[in-house]
Amino acid sequence: MSRRPDIVLLVLDTQRCDRLSCYGYSRPISPCLDELAAEATLFRRAFATAQWTIPSHASMFTGLYPSEHVTNQSSAALPSGIPTLAERLREGGYMTAAFCNNPLVGVVNNGLRRGFESFLNYSGLLTSYPNQAGAHPGLISRYRQWFKGRLAAMLNRIQNSFAHSELMLEFAFTPLMVPIWQTALSFKGNTPKSLNDAARLLIERRGVEPGQPIFAFINLMGVHTPYHPDRRMLERFAPDVIRDREAARYVRRFNGDVFGWLAPLSGADERYHHVLSDVYDAEVATQDAHLGMFLRRMRESGALDRTLLLICADHGDHLGEKGLVGHTVSVYNELIHVPLIVRDPDGDFPRGAVVDHPVSSRRVFHTLLSAARLASSIERDRSLAQSPAADPDGGTVFSEAEPLQNVLGIMLRRQPDLARARRFDQPRRAVISGSHKLIQTGEDQVELYDLDADPRETINLATMLPERVEELQARLSAFVRRADAAAPLIRRAEGVDDPTVQRRLRELGYLE
Repeated sequence: MSRRPDIVLLVLDTQRCDRLSCYGYSRPISPCLDELAAEATLFRRAFATAQWTIPSHASMFTGLYPSEHVTNQSSAALPSGIPTLAERLREGGYMTAAFCNNPLVGVVNNGLRRGFESFLNYSGLLTSYPNQAGAHPGLISRYRQWFKGRLAAMLNRIQNSFAHSELMLEFAFTPLMVPIWQTALSFKGNTPKSLNDAARLLIERRGVEPGQPIFAFINLMGVHTPYHPDRRMLERFAPDVIRDREAARYVRRFNGDVFGWLAPLSGADERYHHVLSDVYDAEVATQDAHLGMFLRRMRESGALDRTLLLICADHGDHLGEKGLVGHTVSVYNELIHVPLIVRDPDGDFPRGAVVDHPVSSRRVFHTLLSAARLASSIERDRSLAQSPAADPDGGTVFSEAEPLQNVLGIMLRRQPDLARARRFDQPRRAVISGSHKLIQTGEDQVELYDLDADPRETINLATMLPERVEELQARLSAFVRRADAAAPLIRRAEGVDDPTVQRRLRELGYLE
């Protein structure tokens, strides 16, 4: 293919890897995604860099781990000196557009919108639909857009305060506020509309220059709490919620207990773990049907065959496993083992191929820059198109879970003994190498699992394999030292002309 491909980065927010048939799940809840995976390259052991939205997206947008890009709290903003994927692609001639259903990416002012020429946000107090590039609205339309823009800016400041303030966040958990932000704020956005809008841009190309390639980022929130799947999918995959009043009442209580999603032990009644699991499956099936319509339109129009499509998740979700719910605390596989599928018109990612060695989701950045022919030689080496033998990470990947400070403050007030007993106030890091995964919590708690033999991480091998623990701890310590050395330099990258900063970043592998 002589022209550069369109690029679509489709993030299935909160999508567990083990709930897709193409990854071995027994229930047929993802037929459309499974069909796509059969004609793509599937990465069987992809791991997110973090357990929740903001740091995970920041890694995909920058190619850096959370401790390097330092955007790991809801109050944090991506340092302005770190170029984003959208900025790089826009500078390289791509039309950049986002179709985002997650308010933590599309509403909170954290720098993740940088570089997008058009950012369509479907969640929050006021959904925003800016013109595509090249449109020329009339006077009245321009006034309406100006007024809506001012109103959106004001409302965004209000919404931003909920992410930054512990008191405002706690207020959001009150019974008065929950129904308001679940409905009026359109918390989960609008999956069908966002996919339809993205398909129209990629197929009709209105306002796009002739021959100009498109980068479209799409975030879908269909499987995120609160759970409201299509009734047909409930009947197929979660019939107890329809037949059993107690089960239905439990789901309603769970949907209304926002604090329960964030405080991992307060939202799950063990008797109803199977109900929670089934409703999650129904949500996966509902979203998959919407995704199927998008893919069908793209195929029938021919747009799919000129598009590099990368589908992944930012993280998964606990549904009662290990006594945990949600994705606030943990680096277990339920959260960080994510789907990653690439369908490529140029053939760099063979159809029907399966890659089994561990890879990090941060390499989405390098992969898409390489597909756009905008990557440096170092970045090309980190593309997921490279063979395992040429993997610069050597099959070793990391994941980090810093305690969310505003949520932790609320947990320590409401459940202090529980929070400290389960060490929710301590950072967690994981290193995956070969078949082994080491998790370190704080300075002294260590877990070791064999992911081939025990993918659900039920048997801690740390005391049985002390030499392997020591080896992986050494790799983790080296990673932390490298990240600590890089982070202040990256923050200073605004002064990127500084030769000292340039030299140190080059030594650390961030510049050529």
